[in-house]
Amino acid sequence: MKIVVFGGGTGLSVLLRGLKNYTKDISAVVTVADNGGGSGVLREDLGMLPPGDMRNCIIALSDIEPIMVKLMQHRFSDGYLKGQSFGNLFIAAMYEIFGDYEHALKEIGSIFRLSGKVLPMTLEDTQLKAYLENGDCILGEKSIPEFVSKLNTKIDRISLVPELCRPLDETVRDIREADIIVIGPGSLYTSVIPNMLVEGIPDLLTESRAAVFYVCNLMTQPGETDDYNVLDHVKAIIKHSRDQMIDYVLVNDQKISDELIVNYKYQGAKQVLIDQDQVKALEEMKIKVICSDFVDIRKGYIRHNSDKIGQMLLNFAKEKI
Repeated sequence: MKIVVFGGGTGLSVLLRGLKNYTKDISAVVTVADNGGGSGVLREDLGMLPPGDMRNCIIALSDIEPIMVKLMQHRFSDGYLKGQSFGNLFIAAMYEIFGDYEHALKEIGSIFRLSGKVLPMTLEDTQLKAYLENGDCILGEKSIPEFVSKLNTKIDRISLVPELCRPLDETVRDIREADIIVIGPGSLYTSVIPNMLVEGIPDLLTESRAAVFYVCNLMTQPGETDDYNVLDHVKAIIKHSRDQMIDYVLVNDQKISDELIVNYKYQGAKQVLIDQDQVKALEEMKIKVICSDFVDIRKGYIRHNSDKIGQMLLNFAKEKI
């Protein structure tokens, strides 16, 4: 089973940990428009793509000892490197040694024995620009949720700066050869949709022989998807891509108890819910809805049950063979 997965942030890395138990042919296409935190510092200082999301996906797909995982995620607490992770510095070093990202990521894949590969959505130095419903424009991924919340408005659409960003040839080839394509989960406007803004990607997904699945988020994200339901998420993706690109939507239909989401509610997040009206609307858009209990709660964090999603995708692929 050859899978191509688009996304970024924690959501994508969690999903990859489950998928690698069912196939070793995974291409993780990762958003590289981050301009905050340690990644933003390296991006500005070294002129490299932000490594944070790629680091998380490399670790998720890797076959390494737990101490190496701990090392890659270690963040320095003092001095000039305060807040920077060792994994980011490792990727930066490999980039300087080999001179380009494609070569560096291939070597990293060999070192960490990845169940597939990690690819940046583009090699362009790109930023995100958000156009808000109140008419304002916000440049920079790290600023978007903050300003949306502060101005009490919503995101109308986003774009890449520069707008013309090309995908890697390897990404194009992998999409054409894929059995299954997965979009998400992850921050809708800053992790998922940016991948759909890269030149030609929506057309490739629409024309691909592979079934395209969208894994909808479990919780809303303050400053991005306040009060969004499942249908709102799907409409936002289609608005930035193409009709009839998505074939299936994976939706959690199990209510999460208030005591388990109390911390999320305190931050302004709510559970993303679906009802029969949304199901009917999605089916009218020729999108099939797959509902199940996709929640996995560990140490108070609400995540997707990536193992269950991986098994479901494997079963789907077997039925199509």
